[in-house]
Amino acid sequence: MSYGVPAEVPASKVPVCPRHPDRVSYIRCQRCGRPACPECQHNAAVGVQCVDCFNAQKKDQPVYRTPYGGQVARNGKPVVTITIMAVCAAVFLLQQVVPSFTSAFQYVPWATDAEPWRMLTSAFLHSQTGIVHIAFNLYALWFLGRSLEPLFGRTRFALLYLISAFGGSVGVMYLAAANVAVVGASGAVFGLFGALFVVIRQRRGELRSLLILLGLNLVIGFVFPGIAWQAHVGGLLTGAACAAVLAYAPKGKHRTAIQFAGLAALALVLVAAAVLWAPPLWISPV
Repeated sequence: MSYGVPAEVPASKVPVCPRHPDRVSYIRCQRCGRPACPECQHNAAVGVQCVDCFNAQKKDQPVYRTPYGGQVARNGKPVVTITIMAVCAAVFLLQQVVPSFTSAFQYVPWATDAEPWRMLTSAFLHSQTGIVHIAFNLYALWFLGRSLEPLFGRTRFALLYLISAFGGSVGVMYLAAANVAVVGASGAVFGLFGALFVVIRQRRGELRSLLILLGLNLVIGFVFPGIAWQAHVGGLLTGAACAAVLAYAPKGKHRTAIQFAGLAALALVLVAAAVLWAPPLWISPV
């Protein structure tokens, strides 16, 4: 696109974009009146605004909060949920092409002292033998995340998910054999189930359907071999505790500080549990 200058207009009077002085523009910002080239124009409710005015107006917009204190996302998309799903899918592909990837990041209780990060990384891995494991977890994550993330806000939801994943690993640490290796987002997903239970109960909603669904999933973990029910139990209890902190924190100007302090306290309790745990003497690394 060319920006021609009418011959009858003196060069000194030609309006140019402040950000791009080499570009002539006869379109002005409706807010400040300065010229704005096409690259610097933003559609406003009335007319066009320049970049500076558009950004200033965004800062002046009120911040809307969810019932639990989180900031309402302007686009309404569950970005954290989608990101976690994308990471899990990408990691699953890596597991297929890099044979040692799973063994390097799966969680084994006896390896906690040397490699504690496995307590979180294992929540993004899944069984390599088929897609049923990851497909179920991603479906459950989408089902729960698209409801809970807009309710809690992105930051609170992300912390809920990560702390629940950590709690699932602590459950494996205390309830499973010290040399058992586990992978999967199930602990974190059950944490979301626990959070949903707390939210519905706090709002005095109908819990029967959720309890049936949750009970069936817990029973499956106990009945079928190869499923880390210990992670399910640990994640479920942790997620419920996190949601209780978020849901029952007193409203007021200190609500956010109380919520994050409560989540931090829960995380520290889990860390302390991991530090105090000692593997049985008869178990040796394999």
